[in-house]
Amino acid sequence: MTDDLFGAPATTQPLAASLRPSTAIEVVGQTHLLANGKPLARCLNGEALHSMILWGPPGVGKTTLAQLLCDASGSRMLKLSAVMDGVKAIREAVAVGEAERAGGRQCVLFVDEVHRFNKSQQDAFLPFVENGTLTLIGATTENPAFELNSALLSRARVYRLHSLSTAELASILQRGESEVSLSLTDTQRERIALAADGDARRALNLLELAGSLSADDGNLDETSFEEVMRGSPRRFDKNGDNFYDQVSALHKAVRGSSPDAALYWYCRMLDGGCDPLYLARRVIRMASEDIGNADPRALSLSLDAWQTLERLGSPEGELALAQAITYLASVPKSNAVYTAFKAAQRAVSEGGSEEVPIHLRNAPTSLAKSEGHGADYRYAHDETDAFAAGESYFPESLHGSRFYEPTDRGLEARIKARLHDLRIRDRLASRRRYP
Repeated sequence: MTDDLFGAPATTQPLAASLRPSTAIEVVGQTHLLANGKPLARCLNGEALHSMILWGPPGVGKTTLAQLLCDASGSRMLKLSAVMDGVKAIREAVAVGEAERAGGRQCVLFVDEVHRFNKSQQDAFLPFVENGTLTLIGATTENPAFELNSALLSRARVYRLHSLSTAELASILQRGESEVSLSLTDTQRERIALAADGDARRALNLLELAGSLSADDGNLDETSFEEVMRGSPRRFDKNGDNFYDQVSALHKAVRGSSPDAALYWYCRMLDGGCDPLYLARRVIRMASEDIGNADPRALSLSLDAWQTLERLGSPEGELALAQAITYLASVPKSNAVYTAFKAAQRAVSEGGSEEVPIHLRNAPTSLAKSEGHGADYRYAHDETDAFAAGESYFPESLHGSRFYEPTDRGLEARIKARLHDLRIRDRLASRRRYP
């Protein structure tokens, strides 16, 4: 028995709902969890049901698996939506769970989009999961390690569900074609499967639309088919894991000097609806973090691309950003500035509030001058090559520290050679107070 305590049943069912598997053998995909001997297969075959988090993208069977697991265990299933329900609904579910437990029956609480529950809401059902009043099955598209509190995670196993393959989606479409009196060609079926982007629900929604546009003979002409396919972007959650995974892929392709892959991920994100101005900000970060002084033009070009994008807007300005991305991916790389910056930050955070050496202090008043501020300071421009060999600009406790170590790539190789020469001159002319 399944109870939706907090919502009324729908009067009509979409195709995705009517084709929802009613037995484990009908489930497509997720063989890493459902093959013989795998964790969820054991539960479906009679092993005691335990609390779990089903983590995966939309349309891969999280709700279906929760229902099948509940049916296999003979449990009563209560459903909550973390989007719609709060602590009051959780308390009502707990009351039902306590009554079922008193009657000797297990009660499963299925929480859709469990990541949307805040900490206090998660804490509300945590004791009842712990004492066995409720067996929790949570479904989430987001990384549980980031979205769920550690106490809840320690009491539930996390199972990762994968996107469905094109072949798996095609098999689901074949199953649904008779339901909408439609006969797709192999090419049409494959294109719908590709457009569904791993999501069975999306595939069946497209199939249902196709059925409504088909001719009386069950065929779909190319004009109608293109109408179905129009406006089917790839999966892209602007706030979720998929967003940050694609940003990561773009950044790593640039860092790895692969302009082709970088352009692919850039176009994927644009296609999914990502704000190009957000990408422009990320590209500027890449220019400093991964190219730095190996080619300082990278930062200038990235800033120019951002400005061009702001002035022209989309789609015209997106080409300038593509130019910057391909340039960044193609030039020599260096993270020496990034590494030096982090090292200097650590030195500051781990050290005390060091005094500015007296010879480096400002002397705007006669009092400051009388106290020796600026005394013995050597004006670099008055020295040979505008370099005061042996002068120190650190607090005494940090004298000789090194943060910036240029690489042998691009312009930074020349910077490295110059700094090497200057450091030798420093050592030879070091002041006696820094032996």
